[in-house]
Amino acid sequence: MLANKQWRLWVGVLSLSLSMGSAWALDVVKIGSVPGVTSDAIEAVVAEGKAQGLDVQLVEFTDWTLPNEALNNGDIDLNFFQHQAFLNNAVKERGYKIDLIGLGLLQNIGIYSNKYTSLDAVPQGATVSVPNDPVNQGRGLLLLQKAGLIKLKNGDDTGATVHDVIENPKHLKLVEIEGPQLIHSLADVDLAVVWPSYFVNAGKPEQAGKGLAYSGIADTYYAMGFAARHDRAQEEKLKKFVTLFQSSPKVREVVAARFDNNPNLYTLPWQR
Repeated sequence: MLANKQWRLWVGVLSLSLSMGSAWALDVVKIGSVPGVTSDAIEAVVAEGKAQGLDVQLVEFTDWTLPNEALNNGDIDLNFFQHQAFLNNAVKERGYKIDLIGLGLLQNIGIYSNKYTSLDAVPQGATVSVPNDPVNQGRGLLLLQKAGLIKLKNGDDTGATVHDVIENPKHLKLVEIEGPQLIHSLADVDLAVVWPSYFVNAGKPEQAGKGLAYSGIADTYYAMGFAARHDRAQEEKLKKFVTLFQSSPKVREVVAARFDNNPNLYTLPWQR
């Protein structure tokens, strides 16, 4: 009887040890993001992460300041919401020591109009709304330049502003508007530089696919990436997560669905 009790006790201890060992085997990776496609993509890889020894945990924020604060303070391991231009500005303003360690998604931008169906039809003196923030205004102007509507002083310089336009053959009137309001400006302007995802988020995916021109893979400077603290940039579990994300069929499926399966609206930048 004593031997049986000892055997059951040993088996119980062994089972507990195996259970705890299984839990300990998972490396926790906390990733900060904002609601939308980036959060959806992170959640898509949770199951695959567990199969590869990673406990992927999404931490959502409601603004674009807190994800870098949390990362800088060590509250999360990675964040996924910003491109290099945005990060550079944050580092300049706040002194963060944060690096992008891998690319995750390039949301293309487009030129849209409620009045015209081609750029050739846009008249002289047309009004065009562009982002008013320094990070995204340059990107919008580069798209207008790519479309042949303007020419910028410094070519493909990402830091261009409306004051850098040196050729404007149609005498377009550039109106600076806050990013989230660009989609609403379409009722009042001839053209607007808008993120297609804004239409998708507004429940109008069909309109997202009606852009007159789009940015593309050459725009990788504006691809959203996974950011880590500089002192952790080479950490194995973080690099493992990025590799997992980039190779995940589920991530591709979720991202495609989020953009209405329209390849004009997004790019997977690591495939460049």
